[in-house]
Amino acid sequence: MEAFLEEARRLLAELVALPTVSAEGRALREGAARVAEVLEGLGLEAALHEGYGPPVVFAEGGVGERTLLFYNHYDVQPPDPLRLWATAPFALTERDGAWWGRGAHDDKGELVARVMALKLFKERHGFLPRVKFVVEGEEEVGSPHLEAYVADKRDLLQADAILWEAGGVDAQGRPYLYAGLKGIVALELRVRTAAFDLHSSYGAVVENPIYRLARALASLRDEEGRVLIPGFYDRVRPLTPLEREVLAEIPDESEALKEAFGVGGFLGGARGLEFNRRLYTEPCVNFNGVHAGYGGPGSKTVLPAEALAKLDFRLVPDQDPEEIPALLRAHLEAQGFHDVEVQVLEKGERPARSDLAHPFVKLAREALEEAFGARAVLYPSMAGSGPMYPFLHHLKAPAVGLGVGYPGSRVHSPNEHIRIRDFERGVRAILRLLELFFLGR
Repeated sequence: MEAFLEEARRLLAELVALPTVSAEGRALREGAARVAEVLEGLGLEAALHEGYGPPVVFAEGGVGERTLLFYNHYDVQPPDPLRLWATAPFALTERDGAWWGRGAHDDKGELVARVMALKLFKERHGFLPRVKFVVEGEEEVGSPHLEAYVADKRDLLQADAILWEAGGVDAQGRPYLYAGLKGIVALELRVRTAAFDLHSSYGAVVENPIYRLARALASLRDEEGRVLIPGFYDRVRPLTPLEREVLAEIPDESEALKEAFGVGGFLGGARGLEFNRRLYTEPCVNFNGVHAGYGGPGSKTVLPAEALAKLDFRLVPDQDPEEIPALLRAHLEAQGFHDVEVQVLEKGERPARSDLAHPFVKLAREALEEAFGARAVLYPSMAGSGPMYPFLHHLKAPAVGLGVGYPGSRVHSPNEHIRIRDFERGVRAILRLLELFFLGR
C-alpha cells in the first residue's frame, strides 16, 4: 500500500507542477501532452484532438464487451490570492495527512485516482478493461467547445456508461455519488442614465442608475427566492417518483450548513427535505456582484452615470440556457425597464440528469458502499454545474460521479487539498466499480 500511495503522490506532483490555468491560457498544451503520456503508460492509445480550444486528450484501449468512458479535465482555477496559500500552489505538499496544491482535488487528483484504480485492476486481474478517456482543458471556463467536440466525435466516444469527474464524502464522512448536474447561464445587467458622473446635487432631478438597477434586480425574485420571470419554470421537468424517493433519503445537513455558513437561516425557512429539494432540484437566480459609483474610504458626493450587476441562473432539466436571456429581456421590458441592457457573458451549460433506475447507478452505489463499509448517499443532481449534458444527449449513456474529495477540500480556493485516506478509499471504490461493471463480481 505504501508503494501504491507513493506512486500516486509522484504522479499527482508532476501534474500539479504544471500551472494549467485555462482562464489565463497557461501551460495547457504541456498539460495535455503530459496527461496523454500518463494514459499511454496504462497501455492505452492516446491522442490530442485539436480544433476545440485547448487540446482534448482522448485515449482508449483494453478488452471486453462493455466500455466505460471516463470524463476529466486537466485545467485548474487561478491560484489567487497567493498570499492565502500556506504552501506553493503548484508544488504538491504532503502535510497533516493530506496532499496540498492547486488541482490536488479538482481535477488532477480525481484523474490520478482513476489511473491508479486501472493499474490495480490490471495487477489483480491480468488485463486492462475496455475504457476510454476524455480529458479536456476548458472545464474551469465553462467548457465552451466541449459540446461541439462530443457531437462531432460521438461515434468515437460511444460507451455503455460514463464515470464523471468528482465526488467523495460528505461532512459526516458518508460516501456520496450523483447522477446529474445543474445547468447555468451567466449574464450582466447594465444601466446608464448620464453621459458621465455628476455632482450628487443633481440627484434631485436626474435618475440614479443604482436605483434603476436595484429595482430591476428586485423584480427577478420574491422574498423566498422564487424566480418571478414569466415562463421561467415552464420547461422544468417534474421529478419522478424514484427521484423523489432518493431525494427524501438525503441526510438533512441544513442545520450544520447554517452554522458553517454563518447565516441566520435559509430562504423560505427551508430545512430538511425542502432544503434538499431546493438545493439539488430547483432552479434559481443569484446575484454575483453589483458595481457602481464610489466605494472608497470616506464620502464622495457623486451621482454615478452607470451601474452594472453580474448574475447567474442555475437551471434544472429541461430548461434551456439559450432561452433564459430572452425571457429575462421580455420580463424587464414588461416591468418598464427598457433602459436595462442584458448581456450574456459566456455560453451556458444545459442541465443533465441520468435515469436513476439505470443499473449503472445501482452498481456505482454498491461499489461505494463496499469500499467504505457505509450507506452511500445518492444525489439526483448536484447543486453545481458542469458539461454533462452533451455526453448524455449524444452518447445516450448514463453518467455517475464519485471521487476522492470532501467538503473541506477548498476547491477553487487557496490551500486546495485532498485527504490521503479519502483518496485511498476513493481508488478502492473505483476499482470495485470496475470489477462489478466488467466482471460482474
